[in-house]
Amino acid sequence: MRFLVKFSYDGTNYNGYQYQKGLSTIQESIETSLAKINNNKKTTFTATGRTDKGVHARVQYGHCDIDVNITEYKLKRAMNSTLPDDIHVIETKKVNNDFHARYNVKSKEYKYYINLGEYNPLERNYVFQYNYRLNISKMKKAIKYLIGEHDFRAFVTDNKEKENCVRTITKANIEKVEKNKICITFKGNGFLRYQVRNMVGILIKVGEEKISPSVVKEILNSKDRTKSGKTAPANGLYLNKVEY
Repeated sequence: MRFLVKFSYDGTNYNGYQYQKGLSTIQESIETSLAKINNNKKTTFTATGRTDKGVHARVQYGHCDIDVNITEYKLKRAMNSTLPDDIHVIETKKVNNDFHARYNVKSKEYKYYINLGEYNPLERNYVFQYNYRLNISKMKKAIKYLIGEHDFRAFVTDNKEKENCVRTITKANIEKVEKNKICITFKGNGFLRYQVRNMVGILIKVGEEKISPSVVKEILNSKDRTKSGKTAPANGLYLNKVEY
């Protein structure tokens, strides 16, 4: 039976989602849990996509094939009883055997949080502690250039010449969520490695008034990663929503 698993995690103590030999990852933890449930059989878990070291997920999905006879509720209970406390299964659902957690995705939404006020040690792993003023008005002008279908090669770290970097962003905005905290939201049909963090990095540069908002369009059109500046830290980033 194939199950779709809805889960969340705190990425602080992991080297990203994808399995890496000798390193602690989300995928390794989940597959270890599933093997215990699935008669100690190696069980592959395929997620909607990878998240980097230190990135969190409020909502993430993955699918797996289970040979033992088990209900949706019991699979959820069994997984949560064998997973670390920083990974939690929210829901499990039986799906058709041709369902694919990655290829069936219609859209993903990421949120990035930045603290502009006093340094907060309690949030250091969950909100980027920028701790300085940014020109939010200019950042809002700049982010509009990222909406739509574009070749995002300029914002993809370690991209290959022949890799398809065309993606569509349907939503991109910046809002104040607390007195000194902002949230940058991106929603699209897919995102490439470091793309969101690189886009946040250039928006911060606009907010610092080091470049004008229109330069973001120029960088996007250049398809040149060397022009887009620093990658924002991982700790402020969350996979917030996945739609099928």
